[in-house]
Amino acid sequence: MDVKTKIGTTVQVDEKDLLEIPEGLFGFEDYKNYAIFESEYAPFMWMQSTDAPSLAFLIVDPFLITDDYELDIDDKALAKIGISNPAEVCVMAIVTIPANGSPVTANLQGPLVINRSNNKCMQVILGNNKWNTKHDIVKALKAKDARGDA
Repeated sequence: MDVKTKIGTTVQVDEKDLLEIPEGLFGFEDYKNYAIFESEYAPFMWMQSTDAPSLAFLIVDPFLITDDYELDIDDKALAKIGISNPAEVCVMAIVTIPANGSPVTANLQGPLVINRSNNKCMQVILGNNKWNTKHDIVKALKAKDARGDA
């Protein structure tokens, strides 16, 4: 499928990389269809709306940022996107790159949970206040390197 990107280019995306977010993202409830593709800055990826070309999010695997990341999500909530087996789950975090030069952050409190078997996705809010919406990625990676985890 050809997908028009936020910057005006078109990328070819396989069907397996198309997502449906039935309830939308928080603040973007009207936009339900997205395509995921590699960005020019690995390990980050783009999640491009196929409903509105001007809407795109940079995403990253939160487990690359911090080793102790945990999600405690109610099974009823996961059932909304058809998850019955943890092996079906892929988790991503939305990244923010502020224009003012402040730290690049990941929203670890509101991760995206993707069902890899049917490509349905949802955004959840974690009750654990250990995680926040502005988790400094560079600071976390430096701490991980200092511990020798990388």
